[in-house]
Amino acid sequence: MSSQELDLRDYFRIVRKRLWMIVSIVVIVCALAGVYSLYIKKPVYEASTKIIVNQTPTQSAMTQLDLNQINTNIQLINTYKEIIKTPAILDTVIKNYPQFNITTEELLKKVNVSSVNNTQVMTLVVRDNSYTQAAEIVNAISLVFKQEIPSLFNVQNVSILNEAKVNPPVEPGPVEPNVLLNIAIAFVVSLMIGLGIAFLLEYMDDTIKTEADIEKYLGLPTIAMITRVGQENGAKPTSRQAQVQTSGKAGDLEHVTVTK
Repeated sequence: MSSQELDLRDYFRIVRKRLWMIVSIVVIVCALAGVYSLYIKKPVYEASTKIIVNQTPTQSAMTQLDLNQINTNIQLINTYKEIIKTPAILDTVIKNYPQFNITTEELLKKVNVSSVNNTQVMTLVVRDNSYTQAAEIVNAISLVFKQEIPSLFNVQNVSILNEAKVNPPVEPGPVEPNVLLNIAIAFVVSLMIGLGIAFLLEYMDDTIKTEADIEKYLGLPTIAMITRVGQENGAKPTSRQAQVQTSGKAGDLEHVTVTK
């Protein structure tokens, strides 16, 4: 393809020319993403608890709120978020709850701790292929964390706001895989790949196919055109297939007709 700049019509022409290839790539990739999400990837469930870092009992009895203490608790949350994922907590969970049958490293991968800015509340989330086990693990971590904090910081300012329901009335749905999201991502990615391949093939194709291409790329008019002759069309006609009729005198133009 020439290095000349392409206008908008050229882009549409390239897409229309290789539309079948682009559509095929999109359909195949989206189908693979759907099959993977529905039948191959295992569902992942999520259970969570909320933990509040509040005032100590002696300070709670005071009638006036201590804003400095509240700010200190908020700053402690960042420290607690890291401590809750350390072996000091997780090893104790594994030791006290052997029925989980997982290692500390595996447990660490399941745990996520987050907090909203300028609040005293932490959210502890555990993901597992079983919702029941995810709920049991997140409740165990919360309880062990509450029990271990006084020995680590010599304070008792951690309370559990709510625990995860092990047997909820309505079975929670999996958080992963998100089939629609995966298919949407596959659609966008495959469409970009298909368009990229189409433009790449057009860029690498430097052949001239029509008279318009000659005038466009070379700036020369077309004087004559030699068509491609197939094997059947190029076969020499037999005496029975061709009848030559001549008329006129010597020196005159001959009129020749060929009939099959």
